[in-house]
Amino acid sequence: MANCLQVEHLGKSFGERVLFEELTFALDEGEKVALVAVNGAGKSTLLKIIAGLEEAQHGTVTFRRGLRVGLLVQDPRFAAGATVLEACLAAEDGTPHAAAEAVARYERALRSGEGLDEAMAAMDAAAAWDCEQQARALLTRLALPDFAQRVEELSGGQQKRLALARVLLAAPDLLILDEPTNHLDLEMTEWLEEYLSTMRTTLLMVTHDRYFLDRVCTRILEIDDRRLYGYRGNYTAYLERRQERIDAANAAAEKTRNLYRRELEWIRSTPQARTGKAKYRIDAFGKLSQERRTAQREQQVELSVGASRIGTKIFEMKALTKRYGDRTILDGFDYLFRKGEKLGIVGRNGVGKSTFVKLLLGEVPPDGGTVEVGPTVRFGYYAQTGLRFDESDCVIDVVRRIADEIALSDGSRLSASQLLSRFLFTPAAQHDRVAKLSGGERRRLYLCTVLMANPNFLILDEPTNDLDIRTLAILEEYLRAFEGCVIVVSHDRYFMDKIADHLFVMEGEGRIRDFPGGYTLYRQRRREEEAAAAEARQRETRPKREAPKPPARSYADRLSFRERRELEALEAELPTLEARKQELERRLGSGTLSPEELRTDSAAIAALIDEIEGKTLRWLELGEKS
Repeated sequence: MANCLQVEHLGKSFGERVLFEELTFALDEGEKVALVAVNGAGKSTLLKIIAGLEEAQHGTVTFRRGLRVGLLVQDPRFAAGATVLEACLAAEDGTPHAAAEAVARYERALRSGEGLDEAMAAMDAAAAWDCEQQARALLTRLALPDFAQRVEELSGGQQKRLALARVLLAAPDLLILDEPTNHLDLEMTEWLEEYLSTMRTTLLMVTHDRYFLDRVCTRILEIDDRRLYGYRGNYTAYLERRQERIDAANAAAEKTRNLYRRELEWIRSTPQARTGKAKYRIDAFGKLSQERRTAQREQQVELSVGASRIGTKIFEMKALTKRYGDRTILDGFDYLFRKGEKLGIVGRNGVGKSTFVKLLLGEVPPDGGTVEVGPTVRFGYYAQTGLRFDESDCVIDVVRRIADEIALSDGSRLSASQLLSRFLFTPAAQHDRVAKLSGGERRRLYLCTVLMANPNFLILDEPTNDLDIRTLAILEEYLRAFEGCVIVVSHDRYFMDKIADHLFVMEGEGRIRDFPGGYTLYRQRRREEEAAAAEARQRETRPKREAPKPPARSYADRLSFRERRELEALEAELPTLEARKQELERRLGSGTLSPEELRTDSAAIAALIDEIEGKTLRWLELGEKS
């Protein structure tokens, strides 16, 4: 398989801060490759260098001749005044290509009623009809149905989805995606997962969505300690092989430390004679000292911040109602939170998940009903929008404004600097300006400020956006052991499966379904219900078989006494069996059955159909005797 991209000896620094050096790798046509690393390691920077938006200090990026490259950045930009459809059809630099110009001209002609024939001819010449249809389909699938809306009126999440539609529509040979699942709801993420898995385009992406990595990727590239490591297979295979590499490195590091201790004893106890052997051993000790300094164990975020005590009365909502015009968020909703509860909230974009959270916190007033909060409840709120930092502040100043010392779960206390070190901010990085932080580092700092207040009721709105996978794994462990209450709003399916004991599924129009289980179980249940509903709809379109009518003629004189009794019993029993079958069909099509009930009723109706067919054949047999 031919290479479409070759990266050799690539290095990038910002001042004294080295992101990576001597990175070398290649992408083959059709590969689906993910780039993983801790926040601040340079993942987004590497993507921009490959796409030609930034320059490296050294190294080369070589593309196959004629290769078309498409890039999805985290903060896309669009031409001012463009409509959603025009922006989708435009090139990534904002300039419209022939198809986009033809579509824009056609749309104007439709609105004005003038020049329609010329506009249609331009559409034909630019082969724009299919392009427009595909753009409309992509925009609709990504919840952007108002094609005439101006891009300036879109939210940040909508603009990210518009940029995704634009880059998918362009169908480049190499598709580079930076956090493509951010701002997608769960159904959109599953759709994108399927879309990318089946397309032939070569893919290089950065994402924290571990199910996405598992189901799409064929290779993982990891930046660790400025170097690059490659792993064939999906995310699960990467975890196994990465652990093998770390175990081998730790064993080698332990061997180096033991050898260093022995050589250090020799250096201290032996006069440094000028013999060749002594000089050689001293030189070897110098190299060993360097190896010991570079053989560092993996650093991880430490989340040991304690939670304050929480009482028996937690949180109760009574008849809570909220509407925005014709749109209903809640309609007489009642719920009582219990100690230690871990709740996940899911639903399509725009259904009101963030509004629900703000109602709980009192940031948005309800239209009706009450919210009663226990006296010992102390909220910790991690908002989707993040904390608005002063860009000129130093990292340590952000934390010190909240507290100089922080209590841990074991009763000990940490200084602000020590706490930041546990969140992977080195002493030097703590005195960097906030403006220098990457998006993921800002999120990690924000998480630090939320947890250091010792909350006992955590509300996390999209906490996984921009956090690296290692930090997410540590956060999951922390939340599972957290003794207070947790509410999580997230589009990260893996995260929800790990954290949530049950889900609030916001279905729209004020309907909230309390589902007992995680997201994967919920999706499985949904698919079973949808399949049963589809089967029920198909049955309704089939001609219904009526219960057989008794024969017009009497065959009593040709039947034995036992056969006459059997025939009479069948004539009474068959209508009852048919009525029972119709009742089971109605239950299966109701959409309210649990998976266990679905399985039981499906087995029952199959057995019932066999019984009806057998008894009908016997009834016909007896009726034919003459």
